[in-house]
Amino acid sequence: MTTSTRGAAKTPAVLVLEDGRTFRGRAYGAVGETFGEAVFSTGMTGYQETLTDPSYHRQVVVMTAPHVGNTGVNDEDPESGRIWVSGYVVRDPARVSSNWRAQRSLDEELAAQGVVGISGVDTRALTRHLRERGAMRVGIFSGDAWTGVRDEALLARVKEQPEMTGANLSAEVATKEAYVVPAIGEKKFTVAAVDLGIKGMTPHRMAERGIEVHVLPATATVEDVYAVEPDGVFFSNGPGDPATADGPVAVMQGVLERRTPLFGICFGNQILGRALGFGTYKLKYGHRGINQPVQDRTTGKVEVTAHNHGFAVDAPLDKVSDTPYGRAEVSHVCLNDQVVEGLQLLDQPAFSVQYHPEAAAGPHDAAYLFDRFVSLMEAERA
Repeated sequence: MTTSTRGAAKTPAVLVLEDGRTFRGRAYGAVGETFGEAVFSTGMTGYQETLTDPSYHRQVVVMTAPHVGNTGVNDEDPESGRIWVSGYVVRDPARVSSNWRAQRSLDEELAAQGVVGISGVDTRALTRHLRERGAMRVGIFSGDAWTGVRDEALLARVKEQPEMTGANLSAEVATKEAYVVPAIGEKKFTVAAVDLGIKGMTPHRMAERGIEVHVLPATATVEDVYAVEPDGVFFSNGPGDPATADGPVAVMQGVLERRTPLFGICFGNQILGRALGFGTYKLKYGHRGINQPVQDRTTGKVEVTAHNHGFAVDAPLDKVSDTPYGRAEVSHVCLNDQVVEGLQLLDQPAFSVQYHPEAAAGPHDAAYLFDRFVSLMEAERA
């Protein structure tokens, strides 16, 4: 990625998809070039949490909401220490930030962190194209990166980029050193959390429930996990293709063998699927946003949930499956397309969901899942 920041709002820019379709607009954020997988997010708010979600590593995010940036940016809402999206696409950027918590504008933050974006794009047409053709590689070019360069040459650059299928990215976004998030109030449990791209709100939600969270690198071993003497083990969200995550799968199998209470979200759900012997596959265009309907089949309730995943678990919806670790079933399902959104074991304390119950930027319907994890640890202790 090459970037500069001068006069971005007036600088012409172009977005080039790998199938040859182009969209012209104006530079937004940094000026230069960037590449990634084009995906769309249907959230109408919470763009700061989206930008700083490590699961968006190496992805160019298209916002379906037409007006973006009106609440500006602050130092309280980021889910990690930096913006992780590789590019950002909006239709109508806010000219002025208008919120009492805003400390700077969104385009200023993008430029400061070197994130190349494009505005003035018909994001509805772009989203419909991605729904029909599927998520694909993309490049955004502005300034010197586009001046005098033919579209054919830009398309060739896009096609040179690696695909998301087969990408092993967790270690690139995870912490390099273990750290501890202390319990808020009385400490009740210790949890080892394997960081595959964890969001900051996730250990906070556990800390609110009296859990001391030991966040471990994606490369953690079974010995590293049990060195903290955990009451439970957690596997986080993260980017990339779960088919490449052989290390975390082996660690999870070690946890299942010891029958320690286990909870996984997003990438952690896919890891559990693989650990149980199920396959995974790439969705055509994925689920991304904070308004996805999911049914908890254990209660019958329908939740509005936050998603960010381009891969899914291939498990049967209509039966209980036998696995090396006991019986397993699909516990949650997406009501839009019947994609597996959760798994649970029936013979030991382990479950996972494909979405994000930490509710950053919302909604709060799935917060009960952290309480369910606490209940598993309480039952095991009793």
